[in-house]
Amino acid sequence: MSAQDTFFSKNKTLICRGKVLSLNTPAVMGILNVTPDSFFDGGKYSNEKSVVEQAAKMISEGAGIVDIGACSTRPGAEAISEKLEIERLLPAIRWVRQQYKNILISADTFRANVAREAVKAGADMINDVSGGTLDDDMFSVVGELNVPYVLMHIKGKPLEMQNDPQYSDVNAEVSDYFKRRIELAVSKKIGQIILDPGFGFGKTLEHNYQLLQKLSSIKSFGFPIMIGASRKSMINKVLGTAAKEALNGTTVVNTIALLNGADILRVHDVKQACEAVKVYETYKSSAQKN
Repeated sequence: MSAQDTFFSKNKTLICRGKVLSLNTPAVMGILNVTPDSFFDGGKYSNEKSVVEQAAKMISEGAGIVDIGACSTRPGAEAISEKLEIERLLPAIRWVRQQYKNILISADTFRANVAREAVKAGADMINDVSGGTLDDDMFSVVGELNVPYVLMHIKGKPLEMQNDPQYSDVNAEVSDYFKRRIELAVSKKIGQIILDPGFGFGKTLEHNYQLLQKLSSIKSFGFPIMIGASRKSMINKVLGTAAKEALNGTTVVNTIALLNGADILRVHDVKQACEAVKVYETYKSSAQKN
């Protein structure tokens, strides 16, 4: 088997510190931001009671993963200090882990040291919006931790990434980025990789929909694909809505993503995403019988 065969091998099961999540049926990752400034739910979950109650709600609605983040990466956001991120993130991970021993917890961070401390606190996987580009130590640390890693595409940094992003061919450039980052990640002993095209992270409205239409170009790498479009501007700009009004549009985009090969939906609204997965699975099963 060549090196290329090795790092393009398909893994439909996530193994996270003794926990197993099959992706034969698409999974739903619930978003739990413990930040005051996230674009949709900032400030809602700032203490143990609110964090645990939201985690409980998402788990009861069918979330297979709870993704906890403590540093906003919305467009225009300035990064907080590592110290503050740790102070926000680790207690939230511990609160959820104490109540839910078997749920998969993802730590949403682009910092290697935060990733290390998050796993010590009980996280099972790392979701890095920068794909390792904002901290050169991230791949080495994740390889040492031996946990699944969400490798996302981003162009620029959150503070300025939406300032007129340019591509000659967005699908080709994102695919080239993934090829290079996957090779480096595998060289650092990262064994389980999930790819995220990074909707809204250095993309115009047109770029986002071009990526959505051609998820197959990312699917060809052979790794699970995660989609994070929940209540984002790629929906609101089309519908003329605000984030709080974008649930229906989110469900439409998630359904298109499922039809085009998405394996994980990262969402604020777990119940509706799980319903989309159920309808999609029924549709797929019916199509296979005809």
